[in-house]
Amino acid sequence: MPSRQEALNRLLQEAAAGKIWDVIVIGGGATGLGAGVDAASRGFSVLVLEGKDFAKGTSSRSTKLVHGGVRYLAQGNIALVREALAERGRLARNASHLVRPLSFVIPTYRWFDRPFYWIGMVLYDFLAGALGIGRSRWLSLAKTVAYLPTVATQGLKGGVQYHDAQFDDARLAISLVRTLCKLGGNAVNYLPVTGLLKQSEGAGEQISGVTVEHPISGQSLNLNARTVINATGVWVDDVRRMDDPNAKARLAPSQGVHLVVDESFHPSSHALLIPKTEDGRVLFVVPWLGKTVLGTTDTPREDAPSEPKPLQEEIEFILGTAAKYLNKKPTRSDVLSVFVGLRPLVKPEKDDSGNTSGISREHSIFVSKTGLITITGGKWTTYRSMAEEVIDKAISLFKLPKRQSKTADMLLHGATANKHTLLNFDSPIDGLGSDRSVVNALPGANEILHPRLNLSRAMVVFFVRNELANSVEDVLARRHRSLFLDAKSAIEVAPLVADILAEELQWADGKKDESLRSFLDLAKGYLL
Repeated sequence: MPSRQEALNRLLQEAAAGKIWDVIVIGGGATGLGAGVDAASRGFSVLVLEGKDFAKGTSSRSTKLVHGGVRYLAQGNIALVREALAERGRLARNASHLVRPLSFVIPTYRWFDRPFYWIGMVLYDFLAGALGIGRSRWLSLAKTVAYLPTVATQGLKGGVQYHDAQFDDARLAISLVRTLCKLGGNAVNYLPVTGLLKQSEGAGEQISGVTVEHPISGQSLNLNARTVINATGVWVDDVRRMDDPNAKARLAPSQGVHLVVDESFHPSSHALLIPKTEDGRVLFVVPWLGKTVLGTTDTPREDAPSEPKPLQEEIEFILGTAAKYLNKKPTRSDVLSVFVGLRPLVKPEKDDSGNTSGISREHSIFVSKTGLITITGGKWTTYRSMAEEVIDKAISLFKLPKRQSKTADMLLHGATANKHTLLNFDSPIDGLGSDRSVVNALPGANEILHPRLNLSRAMVVFFVRNELANSVEDVLARRHRSLFLDAKSAIEVAPLVADILAEELQWADGKKDESLRSFLDLAKGYLL
């Protein structure tokens, strides 16, 4: 895997030689990287361009679940649940270092709730078929309390156990970047697309590439492609308007807030699910990387900022609802980090309600008159099938020769071929996977930079040399999950990380100070 400078140099050399890529993907999140990997798996030449950092937006701010979607089952969307459950099984197998089976327990406080939820979970298991990862069970009161030691017990009748999976979303994005490069593709972060190229074809024009700003000269640089895919998440309408300034908005963004607290609030390897809160939303209490994640909300937004902020009522909703079901009640002072993600929900043809909780989570593909292919919607769990579909769409438009996808059974970078890992509920997620031995061989492997963070000097060096890390934020937010796990600790360790980056990237003092200052300003927004 190249450093960012090496990836950029390769891009500039190929552009200067007049290369025409088979596929240029705009957007380095789950969908864009997935599309790049799928195209490269078919032998196409691929370039993925990301204007900021990989998974900077929605793709690093999920609830950390790989799931079929229990609430979609309740909505009767069987097809979506079946697809997601199949992809859940494939992802657990193909990225075994980043995905782990997770047991969920639904505590029941009314006698008739247990059989109701159990029947639903049996259907959930049935839909998973051969790719299922565990059978649902009816739990006694004693077993429910054993699995959820801090659950509120007043009125508790028992529970229902079912299984889904959890993962490290940003690390999976990096695994996709590295997989793409191993397949011969290229991905460059911090290189925003500034425009679309078109050429005359028949009676009209067709997309023929993109423009970016040359990182050295600052002049416009043309990058030619047979296919351009717009996979920019909640920002797809911005790219669509590069093609057609009059294009109508197709998205209705929804905001999801998550609070991270100490694992003492939920000292269990099982997650807690409240399937229906007072306002109809779902509440998760999920163990993740040694902490507990509480979430999430579903709040409509008219805008799509790169750093969305939580609303006070969202914070109070999560804390207040969690307090009803946990006997150790979290407060604002207990929150170690708060992160917010925007879901790229596709508007229905007619939508006057303003309520996003009922909008389909299924993805959509649009093709403009000029041939720009846009894919949006969906979720991390189904990223692979979405990617396969969008490349199939490009082939159906005669933009690419017909070749079959190879990603369904393809291990991602860092995974091993040990299929038994799928059944290991106790093994922790290892973000480095097969690269851990490489990191351990670097100087500073035993030099832990902060007592509350499992981050070594060698890891920071590795992120720069092998994972295109280019800022303090890249390291502490996405290559390592420090900012999402404990914002205060991330702030404290940031100067040390900046020093290592300055040495590796040969920064002048001004550049180091700028990167550090930018991160500290950002990190304040993750504190309450």
